[in-house]
Amino acid sequence: MRHYKKGRKLGTDTSHTKAMKKSLVCALLANDRIKTVESRAKEIRPDVDKIITWAKRGDLHSRRLAIAALGDKELVREVFEKVAQGMFQDRQGGYTRIMKLGPRKGDDAPMVIMEMVTEPVKAKKEEAKPAAKKAAKKAAPKKVEKTEEPETQAEEKAPEAVEAPAEEAKAEAVEAKAEEAAVEAADKAEEAAAENAEAAEAEAAEKEKAE
Repeated sequence: MRHYKKGRKLGTDTSHTKAMKKSLVCALLANDRIKTVESRAKEIRPDVDKIITWAKRGDLHSRRLAIAALGDKELVREVFEKVAQGMFQDRQGGYTRIMKLGPRKGDDAPMVIMEMVTEPVKAKKEEAKPAAKKAAKKAAPKKVEKTEEPETQAEEKAPEAVEAPAEEAKAEAVEAKAEEAAVEAADKAEEAAAENAEAAEAEAAEKEKAE
């Protein structure tokens, strides 16, 4: 059981592994690029990030920790000067990049190129543009639905507007018929009254002749 022994087994003993990791970190910081096995590159990545973090602090204690880790005062001075001049200023972690090269001839070990990431960090505004476009696309159907609602309301109101004049015309026709019927009834009543008056006058004339 490997209790309290974290890290990868790189095919060597403990002292050899520590020396190999230290030499790889020094080579990477000095040359900005190295070619090694994938497992070794992944093993030294935390150590490189730790050195850059100490260089960002820039105090005496961090400088002494870096010298103890690397064992090279001149290299530590160069790294701290580069960081003080603005390198890695906007980058919060992820100071290294690993690019795979494929298997090595002979033992088929996976080879990689490990390099320092010196490019400036892209602004967050450029990353927010696709999100804004997606939000605009999602909001577009809602606008279409809103524009369709007034059209449907107008279509519903149109039959009602057509039906209202028709009902008014029917009511006017009924009223006209009622007025005509009332006029006819009045005329008939007047004719009947005139006939009754004539009959009464005729009866009175006949009575006078008979006397």
